Amino acid sequence: MRKVVFGIDLGGTHIKAGIVDRGGEVLKHTVAPTLAGQGREALLARLCAIIADFRAYSASAGLLPAGIGVGTAGYVEPLKGRVAYATPNLPGWTGLQLREALEQASALPVAVANDAHAMAVGEAWLGAGRPYRDFICVTLGTGVGGARVIDGAPDYGSSGFAGGFGHMVIAWGGRPCNCGLSGCYEQYASVTALLRLASEAGLRGEALPDGAKSIFALASAGHPAASAIIAQYAEYTAVGLINLAHSLNPQAIVLGGAVTTQGDALLEPIRRIVRERAMPIYRDTPIVAAALGNAAGEVGAAKLAWNRLSSG
Repeated sequence: MRKVVFGIDLGGTHIKAGIVDRGGEVLKHTVAPTLAGQGREALLARLCAIIADFRAYSASAGLLPAGIGVGTAGYVEPLKGRVAYATPNLPGWTGLQLREALEQASALPVAVANDAHAMAVGEAWLGAGRPYRDFICVTLGTGVGGARVIDGAPDYGSSGFAGGFGHMVIAWGGRPCNCGLSGCYEQYASVTALLRLASEAGLRGEALPDGAKSIFALASAGHPAASAIIAQYAEYTAVGLINLAHSLNPQAIVLGGAVTTQGDALLEPIRRIVRERAMPIYRDTPIVAAALGNAAGEVGAAKLAWNRLSSG
C-alpha cells in the first residue's frame, strides 16, 4: 500500500489539512473553520474528526496512514509537541500537550510545530524557498507569524519559540495587541489589520463580500479609498520586513497567507517601499510570494511528519 501522512495547518480562522504522499503530492484536501471560541475540547474534537475522515478516505483509496504533522498557531516546544503559549486567538490552547493528545486519539506518530515554522518547511521543500539556503518566511493571516530557515530546517531558537515576528513592536505605544503589548507588527500587517483599516475608512459589510479580496478588487476598479487602504497596509508590512532584513540579512523573504495571492498588487508596493527605505545593502533582498499558496502549511506539516518517521 502507498504510505501517506496527514498534514494539518491550524490557524486562528481556518484549519487546512491534506493527505500527502512522500513526494509532497496532496491527494485529498479539506478546509474547516477553526471556531476557536468554542474552546480547547471542541477544537481537539474537530481535529480528530478530520483525522477520522482522512482515515476513512485512505482505507477506500488503498492508502496507508503512517503519521500526522500539525502546524499550529501558538508557540510550540517542537521536541515535546507542547503548546507553551497561545494568544487569545486560540483560547485554552496554552499548555496543551498536543502531540500526546493526538497520538492517543489516532495511534499514529505525530509531529507538532508552530504553523509559520511548518509553512517555512513546506516552502523550503517544494516552494519558493528552494533556491535559497537562508531565507525567512512571514505569514500574513489572522495574526502574523514567521520563521527563519537555514539549510532546509527552521531555526527554532533556544526553546522552539523563534520567529515571533508578529510581536515585534513597530509603533511604540501603538495599537493594543492581544499578547499584552502595544504596537505589535501583527496589529498593522495581519489581514485582521487590513480589514480594520477598511472598516475605519467606511468599507465594511456588504461593501466587502469577499473580505480582503474585495478591497483589492475595488482598488483595481479605481476606488480611491480602497487604493489608499492598500497603500497604507503595504507601508506597515514593509516596515516590519525592513526590520527583519536589517536584523537577519536573509537571502530572501517569502510572504505567505491568503492575501499574498493578490500578487503584485500587494507585493510591488511593499518592494518599492523596502527599496526606498531600507539601508542600501539590504534594499535588493528578494521579496516573493509563497509558491504553495494556501497548501504551504499542510505540506510543511506533512514534511515534518515524514521527517519524524525517517528519524525513528
